[in-house]
Amino acid sequence: MSEMESGRKRVTLRDVAQEAGVSLKTASNVINDAGRMSNETRARVQEVIRRLGYRVNVSARNLNRNSTGVITLAVPMLTPPYLAELANRVIEQARTDGYLVYVVTYGGENARGARELLRDFNTTVSDGLILSMSEDEDLTARDLSVDYPLVTVGARDVRGVCDHVACDDVQASRTAASYLFERGARRLAVVGSRGTYDEQAALTATDGNAGLRLRGVIEACHEHGAQLDPELVVDGGDWAIGCGYKAVQQLLDAGREFDGVVAFNDQLAIGVLSALAANGISVPGQVQVIGFDNIEEAAYLQPPLTTMDPRFDVIVPKVGERMLMRIAGREVAPEHISIPSRVIARATTR
Repeated sequence: MSEMESGRKRVTLRDVAQEAGVSLKTASNVINDAGRMSNETRARVQEVIRRLGYRVNVSARNLNRNSTGVITLAVPMLTPPYLAELANRVIEQARTDGYLVYVVTYGGENARGARELLRDFNTTVSDGLILSMSEDEDLTARDLSVDYPLVTVGARDVRGVCDHVACDDVQASRTAASYLFERGARRLAVVGSRGTYDEQAALTATDGNAGLRLRGVIEACHEHGAQLDPELVVDGGDWAIGCGYKAVQQLLDAGREFDGVVAFNDQLAIGVLSALAANGISVPGQVQVIGFDNIEEAAYLQPPLTTMDPRFDVIVPKVGERMLMRIAGREVAPEHISIPSRVIARATTR
């Protein structure tokens, strides 16, 4: 049934302008993220757009813009809850901005890989690329120096050649470890490291979730007068639930003593909690546990998992803002936007 058949009149841009008390041009500038106006005026128009349910005529706007009205989001895979949630948030943000999103994956044995995706990106079907960078891809500055709108997310060094929006992993893990110390933990185990433990090398890490999060834990240990035992730093494999379970079982079988666990994602943390429960170890009484990413399941575990907020509420709008600026052709320097994390306190900590 069409809008006319159902008796509902389609909301027009003119309706939005009249309701917000602005000119048609100003309302159009808000829709297209253009023009000069006060933040108050822009916010007022956006509120009216949401309240009236105004929908952008994408076909007409794109014809005028000579654009596709589509943004591509590239992720390594969609299996991890973190990446699935990122995709959902980007799609919702793009819809608000009047764009559609193509979601493509580039990871896995048979995938093309990020380097090839960047090189062969087709600007006739998409206006820009949001790239979630994998730790398994070794991209160079040359790979990232492209002539189309590109915004990157993830804990990788983009060498200042493109826009990059990411949570501050060092700050996040330093906060996570400090949170455990401040609640009585004295011997921390770390689940999710990669490679052989080298404290001095870890303290100079500038790239990758695993490296940056390990650096933050070590910095927190130093701040609290503690020493991170290399025997308590365990490789996290592919950061799946089973890897977390095996890591803690390995520590317990070896007789290693610990009273706190920093798991580098919530899936690892779920495995950690399962292993502790299977061995009759109480949480948070004997061992406190904290994860990362605040996936949906974290709040419904028994006990509910304390975790670090990935700050999608800030990151995704920033990504959208930078992408719209690039699509509009604004001549602005690439920017690195680092977002601090925060603790989502639940029952696996005291």
